[in-house]
Amino acid sequence: MEYILNPTFSLMLAVLVLYTGRILNKKIPFLTKYNIPEPVAGGLIGAIIFFILHNYFGYTVSVNKLMQDTFMLMFFASIGLSANFAKLREGGKPLVIFLVAISAFVVVQNGVGMIVAKAVGLEPLMGVVAGSIALIGGLGTAGAWGPIFETKYGIEGALPMGIASATFGMVIGGLMGGPLARYLIRKHHLASPINQQKEQDSNSQVSTEPEYIFEQPKRVRLITSDNAISTLGMFAFALAFANIMRDLTVDTVFELPTFVWALGGGIIIRNVLETVFKRQIFDRAIDVFGNTALALFLAMALVSLKLWQLTDLALPMIILLIAQTVAMWLFAVYVTFKVMGSNYDSAVLGAGLCGFGMGGTANAIANMQAITNMYGPSHKAFLIVPLVGAFFIDLVNVVVIQAFLKIFG
Repeated sequence: MEYILNPTFSLMLAVLVLYTGRILNKKIPFLTKYNIPEPVAGGLIGAIIFFILHNYFGYTVSVNKLMQDTFMLMFFASIGLSANFAKLREGGKPLVIFLVAISAFVVVQNGVGMIVAKAVGLEPLMGVVAGSIALIGGLGTAGAWGPIFETKYGIEGALPMGIASATFGMVIGGLMGGPLARYLIRKHHLASPINQQKEQDSNSQVSTEPEYIFEQPKRVRLITSDNAISTLGMFAFALAFANIMRDLTVDTVFELPTFVWALGGGIIIRNVLETVFKRQIFDRAIDVFGNTALALFLAMALVSLKLWQLTDLALPMIILLIAQTVAMWLFAVYVTFKVMGSNYDSAVLGAGLCGFGMGGTANAIANMQAITNMYGPSHKAFLIVPLVGAFFIDLVNVVVIQAFLKIFG
């Protein structure tokens, strides 16, 4: 029997998940030591409870999908609303280098997938399903490509395997980013943990200056009701733009995931208001609403994971996903970290890469927040990862998937 929670109960559950994660992180040193984000800790507990309800009592509990998607779109819109052209120019050469490196990883991810899939007796193209489609693309991309692989390429089970792989990736992406960055930081002596009292004093200070969005989510932001209303208006316009463009471009060469249009809408609205109408944009309010939407979306997404789908994976599929996890770790440590400068910023970028390389940009931001909360800010990482992980990489992913299908399909 399936129960779909209404918006009120979905929001209540998300808040409970977040506070559960916060309590767990305070009580269990392992979680803090390895920088596990609060939504991941609390969300996995909720997912395990729902797994037990499903397997032993026959109940399936789901959150309100419209509310979850709305928070996701708000999160991506907030990235767009924070991306003025000056900040894009500020990204400069490091942004280009990171994009090139990650574009190479999309090819590596699919290559590893196809090689391992063939070695364990699966259809080689299944390696693409369990590669960049499910891992970099996430649940939405897996759901979109699965039926195409089944109907056009005759690969049975592509849809459920894609969904299961994306589920696996979301969990692993949230779990491995923090430990990876911590390993790099400690190995190369890149930073020391922030004194706890100093961090509390910093967080308690009221911020009145423009902030790098998402970088210090626990810091107090000074906003007014007027700021909040105008900011919510910009979010509404960005989400409306996303829905309109989704409907206009469906089944065309310009079709993109709705969240990409939300991000693009935010960029357009931000820069039109600043350059054409000379309006001041309140980054502090965008920061607050963006972080709130991110936390609630992650909580809902993780608590909604259908863990029983992972139990249905055959041994070959499990081997394939383990190989992808190893490939992600090795690429982040020996390629991304090196080409981005082998410094603290590149370690934080590695945590972000694990997030969107295995699960999604929301995981990437949460991973990096866990690191910067402990070791200090990384402006470069929080500038580059949202732009690459939420926008450019999706375009690259589509091109690479199409290329693999043309060559091997």
